[in-house]
Amino acid sequence: MGRAQARQAQNKGSSPARGGNKPKKKGIRRFFTWKKLLAYFIAVIALGMGAFYALYLSVDVPKGNSAAKLQSNVYKSSDGKTIARIGEVNREEVPLAKVPEVVRRAVVAAENKNFYTDPGVDLKGTARGIFNTVIGRGKQGGSTITQQYVKNYYLDQSQTVTRKVKELIISLKVQDEKSKDEILEGYLNTSYYGRGAYGIQAAARAYYNKDVDKLSLEEGAYLAALLQAPSQYDFGPASTEAGKTNAKKRWNYVLDKMVEQDWLDGGKRQGMQFKEPGKPKAAAGLKGQNGYLIEAAKKEIIRDLMREGDGRSAKDAEQIFAAGGWTVTLSIDSKKQAALEKAVKNKLLDDLDTKAREVDKHVQAGAVSVDPKTGKIVALYGGADFATHQISNATRADYQPASTFKPLILASALENGSKTQDGQPINSSTIYDGTTRRPVRGSTIPYAPPNEDEHSYGPVTVQKAMNDSINSVFAQMVVDVGMGKVKKTAVDLGMKSDFDETPAMALGSMGASPLEMAGVYATLDNHGKKVTPSLVKSATLRGQDFKLPNAIGDRVVERNTADGLTSVMTGVVDDGTASVVSNPAYQVAGKTGTSDDNKSAWFAGYTPGLVTTVAMFGEGQGGTQVTIQGTGGGGRVNGGTYPAQIWAAYTSSVYGDGDDETKFDLDTDSGFTSVQGPAPTTSGTPSAPASPSPSSTPSKSTQSPSTTPSRSASDKPSNKPTNKPTNRPTPPIPTGPTVPTGGSTDGTRPNGGRETQVPPQ
Repeated sequence: MGRAQARQAQNKGSSPARGGNKPKKKGIRRFFTWKKLLAYFIAVIALGMGAFYALYLSVDVPKGNSAAKLQSNVYKSSDGKTIARIGEVNREEVPLAKVPEVVRRAVVAAENKNFYTDPGVDLKGTARGIFNTVIGRGKQGGSTITQQYVKNYYLDQSQTVTRKVKELIISLKVQDEKSKDEILEGYLNTSYYGRGAYGIQAAARAYYNKDVDKLSLEEGAYLAALLQAPSQYDFGPASTEAGKTNAKKRWNYVLDKMVEQDWLDGGKRQGMQFKEPGKPKAAAGLKGQNGYLIEAAKKEIIRDLMREGDGRSAKDAEQIFAAGGWTVTLSIDSKKQAALEKAVKNKLLDDLDTKAREVDKHVQAGAVSVDPKTGKIVALYGGADFATHQISNATRADYQPASTFKPLILASALENGSKTQDGQPINSSTIYDGTTRRPVRGSTIPYAPPNEDEHSYGPVTVQKAMNDSINSVFAQMVVDVGMGKVKKTAVDLGMKSDFDETPAMALGSMGASPLEMAGVYATLDNHGKKVTPSLVKSATLRGQDFKLPNAIGDRVVERNTADGLTSVMTGVVDDGTASVVSNPAYQVAGKTGTSDDNKSAWFAGYTPGLVTTVAMFGEGQGGTQVTIQGTGGGGRVNGGTYPAQIWAAYTSSVYGDGDDETKFDLDTDSGFTSVQGPAPTTSGTPSAPASPSPSSTPSKSTQSPSTTPSRSASDKPSNKPTNKPTNRPTPPIPTGPTVPTGGSTDGTRPNGGRETQVPPQ
């Protein structure tokens, strides 16, 4: 028998496992052979193509009617009275020939560089957008200029699967029916550029006060940059430095893309300079506080539109709101609003003489008052008049909050169970070294800030440090707790996250707004449940209710932590830098703050039912930050003077109007600690002086405001509340074996001293 015959015989007798007759697949497995899977795939593709073709035939290009959809937005007070009606359509269509070619190319480079060669749709980007919409991922896919034009002119800004599919089909049909120039002309005339401007002609007038055919390439490139996020890239008075920086980056991006497309010479590009647009004009009816209230409500609605979870961009949200049809009812309490405006006038504005004193011209005041139980803003003061100063001092975040940040460091310590460098638990009775300019221990970044007036306190409790706002203690504490942990706690409580983790953060070296700090303190007043202040009571869009997010969120710090801070901060009012707000009718917790060179002064405080933050800013020519020292003809201005006096006048006038609680309902073992009695001393550490608050500020002249008393360390108001919390512990000062190091100052003591924010050294 040959080899071939032997192999055949062997194969005939082999088992199925070795290649003999294979058994037939049974059950569900027989439906998943590779041939059948391929057939299924082809069938699905065919069905999909058939369905798409059916949709293509069934969806007609609607009649463009975007201009008719634009309506006014109506703003009402909480009692239903109309405050303002805003929304005269700012649109003027122009033929494409009137738009300079370089400006057209700038727009194409910014939005869709392949516009002239693409099929009108981005299938990959659209599929990604539909998928993201289905799963609720909040990030939309890309789209071409043709698709954006279709969305603007034929459809709307909603982020639904149906709208996206329609957009795709209509874009394909429009691409067949219209030339590229016709599509680009339509896009330029229907896009939203911010400042209420629809179309590039209206934008040219709104930003550069000229017709579109007079625009330079530099100006056109800026308008093209705006298309991505109009409000974020606007160089208006209320713009942040970060926003301006991002706008310039986007402007550079546009020009660089033009170079890539060979539409701009690289050498000419290098010599181009950014040209800032003019300031926006205030709309009619926005004088006084109305403008500040309406602008804040507008931003809140746009924010909420973006938070709906369907991937809406900032640009789409702005365009939806600008298209009108909204009725927005504010949560402002008319009585409290009037009282806040009156308090600012009586305690500050009446004291200013802008003709006699240059510094008085630079003074700006802002305030926000919040109901901590509902999160609603009941009063807001943005400035003297929106018509003349469009930067809202209530929402601006370009000044340092200074020592109002210090309670957040202690909050983080309590929340994380932190210890000092020597292993001692950090709480209100922990002993720290209050020596001025004492270098912090445990930091890779050297830092040794001075205390106010270079005063050295020696060993002090954290309670005493909070009362007198001793910088050296909190500079060390932020390192002991961990700067990352402190930042996390601050962000959890409501602060924005755009600040650096350095020891200087202990003195509030970041930027923050009165609105932001009001939210932080409201969260503490609300026993640790997150409060995101809201100005909008209700809103409807063309008669349909718009669902607002809940201003009260989940717990972000333990009640023991929040209530502990409230208890500790009653000491600031009863025995510290904010004694001017002390009132026998109700308990108050709060913190003063004054920034570097006296450029800002703050008081953030609360009763059981009302949280209010008041701030003063020094704003010079061109928005530069300048000192407010000498305001009203006096000397230093700190959180314990004008801001605290405004706070006290406002709160006392509205107390009882729905704020019936007089005492804090606290549940904590980490609260107030008595600071009476001598502090312990240890070897090598200076002991605390008998009178730790020297009088360091001369009395004001006869020109000083009568509302700003000048007093020595012992000259504190005699109207201290008799109803101190019965549930806060008052243990004796412990006598620990060691004294942790410290180092930084930032406090307003009763003698009129200031809190000094000093950069890292």
